Amino acid sequence: MSISFPHIAAIVAITCFLSGCSSTKSESVFYGETPYTLETDTMKRLNNIPKLGQAQITIAVYNFPDRTGQRKPNVKFSQLSTAVTQGPEAWVINGLKAVGGNDPWFIVLERQGLDAIIKERQLIRSTRELYDGESDVKNQLKPLKFAGLIVEGGIVGYDSNITSGGAGARYFGIGVSEQYRTDQVTVSIRLVAVQTGEILLTTSATKTIASYSSGGDVFRFLDMSTKALEIETGVATNEPVNYAIRTTIEHAIHNMIYEGIDKGLWEFKIEE
Repeated sequence: MSISFPHIAAIVAITCFLSGCSSTKSESVFYGETPYTLETDTMKRLNNIPKLGQAQITIAVYNFPDRTGQRKPNVKFSQLSTAVTQGPEAWVINGLKAVGGNDPWFIVLERQGLDAIIKERQLIRSTRELYDGESDVKNQLKPLKFAGLIVEGGIVGYDSNITSGGAGARYFGIGVSEQYRTDQVTVSIRLVAVQTGEILLTTSATKTIASYSSGGDVFRFLDMSTKALEIETGVATNEPVNYAIRTTIEHAIHNMIYEGIDKGLWEFKIEE
């Protein structure tokens, strides 16, 4: 039994349709996208928090480490790369700076690069002593600001393959299938008073990371079973882990703001 060219074209078209026409997806992935700034929904919620009813709060972020110890999952060989980002402090600082939008709640002080700041200030002092003389009070550097509060915590949980599954079907050599998998990341934040060392509040947030794949294939014999036609196509979509961690941190900061309201640590400005 032979199959004409129109039949082959129809099989290819059906396979492409069932798999979601993954060729277009593959082309966009191959060429990539131009750099852009992503504003998440949680970031918009932080921007829309009402104005602070008191003076701005000085706050510092030292370390926000990955405490999971998880490595990237791989069924074939062990991975040395970590499963989550090693620089979540940047997302914590971005989240704190976003609270209140155009009327920011916090003055976030640099602590990650504190050594560089101190070295630069020492260089300025030595240069002024050499050329200008340090006796002039006007030329002296202003002291660094100190924080009243410190944000601590970290990524405390990364659970892979929480749920997984799939489904498929095949009829007369034409098959389709789909698979899914979910991971989970958990972030914990605590707010510490510098003067007393007291932990004023602690909060956490958890987010599910979803992965999905679908595909289709065709297998038919041609020319009295002497030749075979086989076509496979598919596409997979994985939610970026960095995006999940960023939104989880922003959500935890949002929780921190409202828990601080409940505990009387700060208050909203009353609009007249």
